[in-house]
Amino acid sequence: MSHINSVTLKQLRALAAVHKNGSITAAADALNLTVPAVSTQLKTLEMNIGVELVIRSNEMKGIDGRGGLTPQGQEVLATTIQIEAALNHCAKTIETINAGKSGYVSLGVVSTGKYFAPRIVALANKILPDIRINLVINNRSGLIKALEDGSIDFAIMGRPPRYPIVDFVPLAEHPHILISPPLHPLVREKNISFERLLKETFILREEGSGTRLLTERYLDRIGHGSPYEKIEFNTNETVKQAVIAGLGIALISGHTVQDGLSSGQIGIIKMQGLPIMRRWYLVRLTNARITPITEKVREFLVEEEERYLPKLPNAIY
Repeated sequence: MSHINSVTLKQLRALAAVHKNGSITAAADALNLTVPAVSTQLKTLEMNIGVELVIRSNEMKGIDGRGGLTPQGQEVLATTIQIEAALNHCAKTIETINAGKSGYVSLGVVSTGKYFAPRIVALANKILPDIRINLVINNRSGLIKALEDGSIDFAIMGRPPRYPIVDFVPLAEHPHILISPPLHPLVREKNISFERLLKETFILREEGSGTRLLTERYLDRIGHGSPYEKIEFNTNETVKQAVIAGLGIALISGHTVQDGLSSGQIGIIKMQGLPIMRRWYLVRLTNARITPITEKVREFLVEEEERYLPKLPNAIY
């Protein structure tokens, strides 16, 4: 029998700590509690939920290498993450109000947009001085998780996710271009064949990146699944520097390499089907709580997009 109303935050945090740290002993160390105390919290939580939540074995590891949870335990963990995100958001909102501001909003921006994201905060400080905007930079998959658990109110990304269900507003165009060192032979070559292009080494972002997904789809389409040499880095800046150093070429957001194009450090390879024109989207979880503050920030982000999104030279087209 379930006694859900008897569940406490301490019990939920004990479950989350076991999952994160891999064992009750490690969870106790992380929580600065004794092992019996954590065990008691888990047993009480299971009694309140009415089902076993933790897989008890010698190593107590799940398939992801963390503390093993039953399917019911995974569901409770997901709810715990949402509760912690809501509490954290509440605490920051209270801090904002105490500081004399009228509201707090957390905005996520994919790492591709980190080059213009600070402009959003600077512009908001002028137009919406009574609202504090907290900026969160992460890759696409990280922002989707943050939207889902409620730790951010909005996200600016290249393509709205299919899940979770979101509301979205299209913003400006977001061109992706093929970059190389400025003296690369393909920069001056015309009518480059796809076979010739696939002989190059491609610098890719990490798994979970929207730029990585776009690059792989483009290369699979033009090469019909043919293999190609690749190197992986986990930031756009590292990808850019790797290209400048001559390690390979990369399909990347033009907005991330604007300075390199202007300074002549980066060349552009013109290929059929490029640049790939995408859009930036402002995304919000469909069932997210809407307040006058979040609505005011949404209107600001849509109306002022031309002032914070970068302008690219005509040479990329």
